[in-house]
Amino acid sequence: MAGTNNDMSSRRKPGSSGNKQKDSGLRRNDVNCIHQGDCIKIMRALPKESVDTVFADPPYNLQLNGDLHRPNNSLVDAVDDNWDQFESMKAYDDFTAGWLSAARETLKPDGSLWVIGSYHNIFRVGSILQDLGFWILNDIIWRKSNPMPNFRGRRFTNAHETLIWAAKSKDSKYRFNYDAMKALNEDLQMRSDWFIPLCTGGERLKDDDGQKVHPTQKPEALLYRVIMSSTNPGDTVLDPFFGTGTTGAVAKKLGRNFIGVERETDYIKFARQRLDGIKKLGDGEILHTPSKREEPRIPFGTLIERGLLKPGTQLVSSNGRYKAKVGADGSLIATGHRGSIHKVGAALQGAPSCNGWTFWHYSDGSKPVPIDQLRQIVRDEKAGRGSATLQ
Repeated sequence: MAGTNNDMSSRRKPGSSGNKQKDSGLRRNDVNCIHQGDCIKIMRALPKESVDTVFADPPYNLQLNGDLHRPNNSLVDAVDDNWDQFESMKAYDDFTAGWLSAARETLKPDGSLWVIGSYHNIFRVGSILQDLGFWILNDIIWRKSNPMPNFRGRRFTNAHETLIWAAKSKDSKYRFNYDAMKALNEDLQMRSDWFIPLCTGGERLKDDDGQKVHPTQKPEALLYRVIMSSTNPGDTVLDPFFGTGTTGAVAKKLGRNFIGVERETDYIKFARQRLDGIKKLGDGEILHTPSKREEPRIPFGTLIERGLLKPGTQLVSSNGRYKAKVGADGSLIATGHRGSIHKVGAALQGAPSCNGWTFWHYSDGSKPVPIDQLRQIVRDEKAGRGSATLQ
């Protein structure tokens, strides 16, 4: 965790030499390294509007009162570090507004921010970020498969944390890799409740005495979804509370750049060791999931012009209930209806809309096939991946 006290910055001074990153104003010694010191000062020294995404795991201000013991009277290793202690709620709110404002300055106009917290702080953080102009896109529930029990038996077991995902503004054209998230979830839309275990086992960093290096180290699986969903390869992710470097580790594995900011020397030591052991992937095809929304628009009539479908061909709906014929002008003709593949599909179903590309099927001689496969043939040709052929 970074903080706002005892600045021990070892980063370069603003204005020193270095190679700029393309289109961002960032220099080579800004990225893919850890800057030690006050997170607010360091973020404000970075070029404005230079990073694509911010992921923040700030102090939760847990407000613990006394030691916590298990039923066998052993002491629970709770978060009692100085960086998580604030003298009042106002002090915490001021701290939150400070780092959120600095983070917002670093974000590109179409950038987005992720912040994680518990019931102790997430509602205060959410209110402040809205006041600063962020536009909330989702709140994600991280449901822990192995939460710590409530040993005193006086409350529900606290089995989740909340992530807020927000665009820099209401008008931001933020990045969301819908198709990648769907592929990651076995071709189902990714939901806003994520069932992921706590960081344990070999992933948990330990010191020479076998003790946890950081009390709130997050699992890489959590950051995998965050980074995969909202960035592209080559993007830069800023983490102002870098800790032991989970954000940087996942960013490096996925071909993204990172900027880490951390105050504590011990955390930085272990984070650097961790990052040095990771090899960055360089294959764009492996790292990038093509988005259907970004592919070139292909009118349905192009399939008729290219001979992939002939006028008079009968199309059937995916459930076989509805039928229509292909017109020479690229329209569909059904009883009482004539129009685009989308409008006719919607009208026959009495639905407000319809994706005709997946709704309508043609026969390849043995089975019904979505006409979307014919559109993909033309797209592949335009991208130089092949030539259109009759099916």
